[in-house]
Amino acid sequence: MTNKIQTVLPIGIIAGIAATLLVLGASAQSSFASLLYAASALPILIAGLGWGNRAAVVGILTAAVLGSALVSPLFALAMAFFTLIPAGWLSHLANLARPASELGGPDHLMAWYPISDILLHLCGLVTIAVIALGIAIGYGPELTDQMVEAMIEVFKAQEPAFTPDPSGMAQTKAMIVLMLPLVQGGVWVMLLFAAFYLAVRVVSRSGRALRPREDMPSALRMNRHAIFIFLAGIVMTFLGGVPAMVGAVICGTFGAGFLMAGFASLHFRSQGKDWRVPVLILCYLSSMLLLPAIGILLLGLSDTRRTIALTPAKSSANPNENKN
Repeated sequence: MTNKIQTVLPIGIIAGIAATLLVLGASAQSSFASLLYAASALPILIAGLGWGNRAAVVGILTAAVLGSALVSPLFALAMAFFTLIPAGWLSHLANLARPASELGGPDHLMAWYPISDILLHLCGLVTIAVIALGIAIGYGPELTDQMVEAMIEVFKAQEPAFTPDPSGMAQTKAMIVLMLPLVQGGVWVMLLFAAFYLAVRVVSRSGRALRPREDMPSALRMNRHAIFIFLAGIVMTFLGGVPAMVGAVICGTFGAGFLMAGFASLHFRSQGKDWRVPVLILCYLSSMLLLPAIGILLLGLSDTRRTIALTPAKSSANPNENKN
């Protein structure tokens, strides 16, 4: 036990220091702020996936202490709430396992927490984080109206003859107030899952992985219950006011989950096909447009399932293992 703690503490501390430096880099470099901020989850994910919950917790606490000392307690709280705690929770879920016999499977196998449920938790966590951020900054029509008017002033300075149509301005303001939380939530889900995926690959290569590495094209799907949450978000966007903004966040976060599941389904269905590479390239490029992206999202909606990874029980007999 002493050797285990002696290993976990340094790993957690190093992970916390690395995460803090990445967040500070995001604050100093606005051009890559989103990428650096999302990358701060990577050290915590690697520590949690490779060394267990203790390492992840130590990393989060280390980052919180450093953030408070170097910047402010509010900075540390925001860093932990929006990135590091979700990263620690994802690593915890990924390490959950139980005997397959409890699920009706063979006695000699272990069943791991499904990727679909991990993605569901991620969408829920980001939804809560984005809503909390909106409350903290007072997000609403007043704030977005000021942003739109500032953009109009910039256009007028460049082109004095520019005169916006009042009805068009009203439509733009109504669209922006919903589009910003939708896009922010969706992008954040994809960035954090990309960090999770990269951490899984790094830890698997190192031989420290507690969880077996899975084939993402076949495993990455959304839980079928997420469909009802996504549909509720769509309905809420038509209610106006605060419910509409919350619905936009839900559409963005859970829509991003279904979009990733749709791409994973495309990868899975195209395996071994001669047309695989050009079709995938075309799909990725065309997904920058609305209609093709909706088509891929619908593919994700139509292919919901829970794929449970199974491994021999002896390979999962690890002292760091968590039971689901």
